[in-house]
Amino acid sequence: MIIELHNSTAIITQDKTSLSEFLKKFSVLHERFKDNDVIFQLKDITITSLDELVSISEMHRQLNHAFVVVNSQLNQDDFEDDFIVVPTLQEAHDYIEMELIQRDLGF
Repeated sequence: MIIELHNSTAIITQDKTSLSEFLKKFSVLHERFKDNDVIFQLKDITITSLDELVSISEMHRQLNHAFVVVNSQLNQDDFEDDFIVVPTLQEAHDYIEMELIQRDLGF
């Protein structure tokens, strides 16, 4: 797991671990990121392995922060509107920027 902090955004990258190991590690560290918008860069992933990731996303969004998954193999259309998947890191940053504007406007 590689962790980078940019302002109020945490970029957490899956390295050589499986998705389940990655999510276990993040669950332990989640408290540390509760005040950050989070971008997950995932390498090895399938739609069937995402149940735990969706619940982490829901929990993080309840804290009023963005949670974005970056993976070019997944399609946003396969998920609910409140689970955000984008193909590139730049799109993740753009999404978070738009969400910050919406928060500032009270949406």
